[in-house]
Amino acid sequence: RMELSQTIASLSGSIRMEQGCRRCEICQSMEDENRLLILEEWDTQESLKSHLKSGHFRVLRGAMNLLKEPYQMMFHTVFHPVGMEEI
Repeated sequence: RMELSQTIASLSGSIRMEQGCRRCEICQSMEDENRLLILEEWDTQESLKSHLKSGHFRVLRGAMNLLKEPYQMMFHTVFHPVGMEEI
């Protein structure tokens, strides 16, 4: 767990510098210290696709392949209608 956390932490800074990255955060469950969550937010689908082809993502996936249990990736699309930021 410690090695994986360190690998992810070292990658997160580089991922944040990628074109279109709005956020890259690492969270740990309060109920289960072995459960980690990587939350990334991208400005466009093209930026996300570029990230998924990047060396940073390959290293991340390689590190996740060392887990005891299979990892789960989820993608959510968020729509921000014009004018909603004022509400």
